[in-house]
Amino acid sequence: MCIKVVPVMTLMVMIMNRQISYAQAISEALVQGMESNPNVFLFGLGVNDCKGVFGTTIEATKRFGDSRVFDVPASENALTGIAIGAALNGKHPILVHARHDFMFLALDQMINNAAKWKYTYAGKTSIGLTVRAIIGKGWGQGPTHSQNLQAILAHFPGTIVAVPSNAYDVKGIMLEALNQKNPVVIIEHRSLYDLKMTVPQEPYRLAFGRARISRQGKDVTVVATSSMVPEALRAAYILSEFGIELEVIDPVTIQPLDEEAILTSVQKTGRLICADGDWLNCSFASEVVARVADKAFHDLKAPIKRIGWPECPAPVSKVLEDAFHPTHKNIIAAVLEILDKRQISIPDVEIKDTFVGPY
Repeated sequence: MCIKVVPVMTLMVMIMNRQISYAQAISEALVQGMESNPNVFLFGLGVNDCKGVFGTTIEATKRFGDSRVFDVPASENALTGIAIGAALNGKHPILVHARHDFMFLALDQMINNAAKWKYTYAGKTSIGLTVRAIIGKGWGQGPTHSQNLQAILAHFPGTIVAVPSNAYDVKGIMLEALNQKNPVVIIEHRSLYDLKMTVPQEPYRLAFGRARISRQGKDVTVVATSSMVPEALRAAYILSEFGIELEVIDPVTIQPLDEEAILTSVQKTGRLICADGDWLNCSFASEVVARVADKAFHDLKAPIKRIGWPECPAPVSKVLEDAFHPTHKNIIAAVLEILDKRQISIPDVEIKDTFVGPY
């Protein structure tokens, strides 16, 4: 199967106007990746049941059957070890954690084995392993089923950590991961699964470490990840009605991180907000702020703002859960503060479909 690599600066101008959802894009990538490489197999809790992990594994189950798509018991550390062993023997496992929190039990295998293997053995052997980790709010997930391990995973060298925010990116990232001889963790947010955009039917790959400029702007740079990208685009649309133009940067991968794209944007706007779907202490947002302070401090016209979760465990109550997770309203408030335009009253307005934008 021929797979094209999308050039970094190519605008996303599609010949076809085929709209599919984030979940459908994952499903398509899994099938195409398994078709092109017979060594790829998919396993995890519930991958072959009728719901198929939010519909993402149903087609793969139909196409490849139980020999390559199979359910497993809840034993995360052991399963990750099995995946590493399979990778060392030429297979490429896709391990699905239906709840990202379950990866706490797999961190020893991920950090001390998968991430370090190539380095420990001087590149003579490597671990081609793709891990799907699902995170998100919805129907009251509570304190032990709502957590984001992105900062922990990105902290240790050797693991690629992707946080795609849209259907186009998640397909390209998934196919790139299946072409890698490195461990890749793809963190998927439940709130994104139904969001649609134009996605080519043919296979394509997106290089890791290349940020997307989701919206061009001149006044404030907003670096947002995963589910916070649509929120940033909603904020940008609303504020544009008041003459305020946000530049929205979607890192796509946080390890490796496209530092240059962030610094270039901050040098243009002079202002930075980092919107993170995580707690702020020792977070990805903290890392972005540190790099900008280190390398673009004199370009700043105002103090940097961070947006993230409040410093408490996630609540179970749906009402409290909605209050726990930041939205476009938090981004708007931060923008008005750093622009010293808090006197502007922003009414609730109807929001257009968000434009994802070019690389």
